[in-house]
Amino acid sequence: MFFLTSVAIGLTIATSAQVSRAIGRGNPGEAAELGGAGLILMAITMTLISIPMFLFVTPLTVLLGAQGETLAIAARFMRMTIPSMPIMAIGMAAAALLRAKGDAKRSMYVTLLAAVVTALLDPIFIFVFDLGVDGAAIVTVISRIALMAVGLYGAIAIHRMVKMPSSASLQKAARPYFAIGIPAVMTQLATPVGNAWVTAEIARFGDSAVAGWAVIGRLTPVAFGAIFALSGAVGPILGQNFGAGKPERIRSTMRDSFVVVIVYVLIVWALLALLRNPIADLFGAEGEARDLITFFCLFVAGSFLFNGMLFVANAAFNNLGFPLYSTLFNWSRSTLGVIPFVSLGAYWYGAQGALAGSGLGAIVFGLGAAFVCFRVVANINTGKPPEDVVENPPAAQSPFSTGKAATLG
Repeated sequence: MFFLTSVAIGLTIATSAQVSRAIGRGNPGEAAELGGAGLILMAITMTLISIPMFLFVTPLTVLLGAQGETLAIAARFMRMTIPSMPIMAIGMAAAALLRAKGDAKRSMYVTLLAAVVTALLDPIFIFVFDLGVDGAAIVTVISRIALMAVGLYGAIAIHRMVKMPSSASLQKAARPYFAIGIPAVMTQLATPVGNAWVTAEIARFGDSAVAGWAVIGRLTPVAFGAIFALSGAVGPILGQNFGAGKPERIRSTMRDSFVVVIVYVLIVWALLALLRNPIADLFGAEGEARDLITFFCLFVAGSFLFNGMLFVANAAFNNLGFPLYSTLFNWSRSTLGVIPFVSLGAYWYGAQGALAGSGLGAIVFGLGAAFVCFRVVANINTGKPPEDVVENPPAAQSPFSTGKAATLG
């Protein structure tokens, strides 16, 4: 399910990047046509991937270690929900169109409605109708339909962001769409690799350490949710200004984004450090679990300064024509920035050392991504007509060239 969702997120980034550029160029007709092309390409791609996963769901689940009743339940749940993955993906793409248009509030409503539907119907289908896991699967499908319906209503009826493209226009849009989308998908798939390695290292130190790591995993998106949101919000802004040929606005947007990351993380880090013991008490943590939670709040939380830089830089790379850079940095962060640091930290200092290692790796690649991002942004030159940016994927010219600025397009 995570793999399918990652594909949808990556293609959503591609949709938003293309449409926001067209909006920036002041061409709403082209933006609507690209929006329609994005929805069609999303639906086709997700269907083609979902079909083999549906057919081979049992052996795939076995590969993850499931057996017996767990295997039966998981496979049944997947068979009921996989057919609705294209529906969910279309809803995600529609929400991206709303963000590209600048209607962030309505885009938020799309996701919130799906969450509300799930929260309201899950207890009814699972307990009142006594359907158990089947009930959860049914509600998952219903919530995805709601997600798609609200997203398409906003994109089509409110903002008229969707126009069915001709076959020629669809083929023309496909190349830059996948040139952005495929690296973005690979970027999304990197994160669980790093998390799996940290989990494996921490698991060596017992259930209490794993429990502490699990609490940190729940605490992180709450404490640093604004950083995750910033990386999603900044993309359409960059895309619109890139399409409009306004590099100075792109540079100011990136400067402001990094300032927001620094200020926000410093404030949250200070609060976590001050409240580390009440937070541990809230989860009833004891022993190794408590030590890990307090250690994270006091020290490792500060590494989100650099994780945040990486997130924002990735958004810039995806929307300014360098999606492979985001793939490179995310995979480097999740492998070279995790495996040696975490392994050595665990060897020398136990579970806390593993946790510290994951934070140290973020410093290296967060700073590296920020440096490269500023070089890319500094060298943006709109020497070609804006239309060429959509027609042709960005050239492989290095942003580190000297003399004449690198040209995207």
